[in-house]
Amino acid sequence: MVIKENNQKFIVTGLLLGILMAAMDNTIVATAMGTIVSDLGGFDKFVWVTSAYMVATMAGMPIFGKLSDMYGRKRFFVFGLTVFLLGSALCGLSGSIVQLSIFRAIQGIGGGALMPIAFTIIFDIFPPEKRGKMTGLLGAVFGASSVLGPLLGAYITDYISWHWIFYVNVPIGIVSLFLILKYYKESLEHQERKIDWWGAATLIVAVVSLMFALELGGGEYAWDSIPIITLLSVFAVFFAAFFFIEKRAKDPIISFWLFKKRLFATSQILAFLYGGTLIILTVYIPIFVQAVYGGSATNAGFILTPMMLGSVVGSGIGGAFQTKTSFRNLMIISVVAYFLGMMCLSTLTPETSRFLLTLYMIVVGFGMGFSFSLLPTASIHDLDPRYRGTANSTNSFLRSFGMTLGITIFGAIQSHAFTDKLKAAFSGMQGTQSGAIPSTMTMEDPQLLFQAGERAKIPDFILDPIVNAMSESITVTFLLALIPIAISAVFVFLMGNARVQNKKSSIQPSKEMAQDH
Repeated sequence: MVIKENNQKFIVTGLLLGILMAAMDNTIVATAMGTIVSDLGGFDKFVWVTSAYMVATMAGMPIFGKLSDMYGRKRFFVFGLTVFLLGSALCGLSGSIVQLSIFRAIQGIGGGALMPIAFTIIFDIFPPEKRGKMTGLLGAVFGASSVLGPLLGAYITDYISWHWIFYVNVPIGIVSLFLILKYYKESLEHQERKIDWWGAATLIVAVVSLMFALELGGGEYAWDSIPIITLLSVFAVFFAAFFFIEKRAKDPIISFWLFKKRLFATSQILAFLYGGTLIILTVYIPIFVQAVYGGSATNAGFILTPMMLGSVVGSGIGGAFQTKTSFRNLMIISVVAYFLGMMCLSTLTPETSRFLLTLYMIVVGFGMGFSFSLLPTASIHDLDPRYRGTANSTNSFLRSFGMTLGITIFGAIQSHAFTDKLKAAFSGMQGTQSGAIPSTMTMEDPQLLFQAGERAKIPDFILDPIVNAMSESITVTFLLALIPIAISAVFVFLMGNARVQNKKSSIQPSKEMAQDH
């Protein structure tokens, strides 16, 4: 596909704006959730606001990726933008938590089309020697969104209104829509094929069941309760059905023969592992700042800025050097920096200086940033264009899936560690001192516990053990996160010596592979 250089700039700008909106939406909403619940009510249902978006996004990613391979990228990127903007406008108008949850699901359907297709369009319009720089730029925006979201959400909620965390998407999205419609002229090389409706249906049911089980388990319902066991059983049955159907479908949603390619398979596993550890950084570093240092929600957002800058640099370097060395060599730098940064974060204490915390954040962000540009590129490397959408959407899906599992597993670890350390700290207190422990002291609401006003009311003999328990529970979580990072190192070494070549190349699937899928 040949597109004028000036047009390419406008197209990339449109793609960047679309990715920024979709990637930032979950984190920006999470920051404002307390205010939203206080305004709309429905505290018992607020979990659906986040779950609805994530479920719709994850279920849609592989489906839209496949459809873009079959019928073209532009129409589905435009569709995703339009649906996302419609959902954003409706979210801002919500009058109840139930309405907001429904409108967030509409947003999520659009978001599921935006992120994977944007990376695929870059591969379609740029030659190999320029793709690294462009994917580095898109990866930097994706990484920055995870840090900017909490900060922007806190600012808009504090100084404007929570409604505007949704309305702000509308002008950004309109500009993106205009640029893509006007400047992206797609070639009509796609062949219409039969849609795998059964595969799509079983995948959606499986993902929705698992997501709800992870969201509700250990919270609203015990893990061994009938609702959770039922959801997990439905997931197992429909996932098995999905796998059975995909192995026999003529044009499957996910082409399992792709996993026979070593670089593709390792890239997917790394996306999953990196996603599972990335999410705990964006969640627990702000909590550490608020609960241990006693900072405000806005300050907690600002404290993530060094991680954002580190990830932007890492993503840029990863993209720029793709044509100069192998994916494996670059990912070795990534996993070493990521491991060192996470290990440093596991040593945090209430006495750790802000300077050291900032330094640790830069290191961990730098290591993490490589994955944003390298893994999507490695997923598509040497694939025929008709499989790029499927490959990229699979990578995005597994990263999101890893984030969901990561926050569930590590969240349970941190919560239990905090409770255990808190009980141990106060086990020796008797009488009035023991009774002075605030009833609000839960991991679920650290902002309430450690606001400047509330914090000042807590006596030092009560406050100090709480702060230490919170600090130790978070650092234990960071320490255990070293395990998936260490596992990532194994798969990095299995990536092989593949690198981006400065010439067009594509490898058609072998006859055996084609028969396999």
